[in-house]
Amino acid sequence: MAAGILGSRLDPGLHLVATPIGTARDITLRALDVLNAADVLAAEDTRTLRHLMAIHGIPLRGRRILAWHDHSPERTTELILATIAEGGGVAYCSDAGTPLVADPGFALARAVSAAGGRVHAVPGASALLAALTIAGQPTDRFLFAGFAPTAQTARRRWLAELAVIAATVVIFESPRRVRELLDDLCEVDSSRDISVCRELTKKFEEVLRGTVAEVRDLVPDDGLRGEVVVVLGPPARLAVDDDAVRDALRSRLDRMTLRDASTQVAALTGRSRKDVYAVALAMKEE
Repeated sequence: MAAGILGSRLDPGLHLVATPIGTARDITLRALDVLNAADVLAAEDTRTLRHLMAIHGIPLRGRRILAWHDHSPERTTELILATIAEGGGVAYCSDAGTPLVADPGFALARAVSAAGGRVHAVPGASALLAALTIAGQPTDRFLFAGFAPTAQTARRRWLAELAVIAATVVIFESPRRVRELLDDLCEVDSSRDISVCRELTKKFEEVLRGTVAEVRDLVPDDGLRGEVVVVLGPPARLAVDDDAVRDALRSRLDRMTLRDASTQVAALTGRSRKDVYAVALAMKEE
């Protein structure tokens, strides 16, 4: 047994174990204890967990690692439930970071809870929290939006809905598609503050900061290398006079419905949706 790792028996239930998102040493002592003591090990990718345990000197001792992900056969879930029902402890790890946070594990945790088992959190590394920590955007109120839709029409509609939320928004995106995401964000609000974080906790960790338009120009057409987290700052409150409302509407009415444009501008300005809709209607009739 590796020095410092406890060998005490694990409490029965499902233990959701956060694992490093880049640097292998970003793992808690408790996570190592749980991996060492679990009766059954389960992982999104068995090779990834096997490698992590080898790095930290945790032996398998004859335990096999079950592969569990969103499309796993029902018999795998049933085996995990049976282990817990018999008083065993099961440790589950996604590929990297915290299970359930844009990673598999939700259906498994629900199944364990529904069967009367306990679900334990073993917190640790999270790309979401790491990005918020270094992005330089407000963190008093934030929304995690997960992965952006891949189809452009759906993505633009999705971004328009997020743009009116008075909070910092965190988005996961493929490094190959991040330029497309920024292009679409420019259509929504090119002056919005944004941070694009890549390779978090790794040697080439980098944060690109500026307005959406500025950061878009820093990203090559074919995207970036490494895992990417986009942190979109909250919308700035606009002046509430009618001229400002008209300016905000004018930039949206050519690509949005009257209703959607009015809803977005109302959220940005603090004016009532009814008032903004009346202004928009008058503009359409001019």
